Amino acid sequence: MSKGLVTVFGANGFLGRFVLRALVKDGWRIRAAVRRPHTAQDLRVIGGVGQIQIVQANLRFQNSVRSALEGADAVINLVGIPYKKGKQTFGAVHEVGPKTIAKAANELGISNIVHLSALGAHEDVDSAYLSSKARGEMALQSIVPSADIMRPALMFGEGDKLFTLAARLVPLSPIVPLFGGGKTRLQPVYVGDVASAIAIAIGRGSTGKIYELAGPTSYTAKQLWQLTLKAIDKKRVLLPVPMFMGKIMGFALEFWGAIPLVNLLIKPVLTRDMVKALKQDYVPADNMPSLTELGITPETIEAIVPPTLETFKKYGQFHIQSAG
Repeated sequence: MSKGLVTVFGANGFLGRFVLRALVKDGWRIRAAVRRPHTAQDLRVIGGVGQIQIVQANLRFQNSVRSALEGADAVINLVGIPYKKGKQTFGAVHEVGPKTIAKAANELGISNIVHLSALGAHEDVDSAYLSSKARGEMALQSIVPSADIMRPALMFGEGDKLFTLAARLVPLSPIVPLFGGGKTRLQPVYVGDVASAIAIAIGRGSTGKIYELAGPTSYTAKQLWQLTLKAIDKKRVLLPVPMFMGKIMGFALEFWGAIPLVNLLIKPVLTRDMVKALKQDYVPADNMPSLTELGITPETIEAIVPPTLETFKKYGQFHIQSAG
């Protein structure tokens, strides 16, 4: 028995594919709204025949958003960008985008909405990414108060932008810079747990709650690098460097990433705004609803990450771990 039709914006992202699997399992019909449908045709095979429909939508264009929502019973917004590029700015995607969805949903009588934000989102934080996320939350709930907000910590899982990206960067240098000494505390969460949380919330019907989703254990940034190096059996010098050095590196990568044609090959893995975000810890507040309230026991990094990084070992799955 179908639970109805849910429109998922940003369905073809890292988290989106996990969310689609969870929704398919729960029996939803899904309208996957993406900017470039021709690059997302593989999403169809996640569900049964005809269960997943792919449509074009861009949060910067109201008509495409409304068209994607017509006839839907629920809405999930997963759209987010790690850095600005051209017209895809934090303001356009993280602030105006949720407001556009909320207006269209309100006009169409849709009140069951789950929106993806980020742990640490706050209007006054010294990070354009996080402050824009906070303003997007407020814009959405000011129009549709029943919308649920999900604030996940950094997500891990196969192909993530955390451990997988770190493992790819390791061969590039014998030194790993630790901005601010690597003391920032982080509490990464398994992408599958975040997807389950979203599916459960939309299945129950949103009630205007804000959830902070994190794994069971917090680590310093230095400890996360140590976990990565151990998983791929590599040794590197972990060098503490001041934050201003990180901003210089971020500026250089932003510069190269902004050059036409070059930006097709080089994606900024670090920006000045990312370095600013490292000034604060990313652990959930004790008084906020979490994965536990949704009946989810969070997976650990130690159980999930090592198998996903086997390909980065010298001999892959046949690699024999060195002693020490």
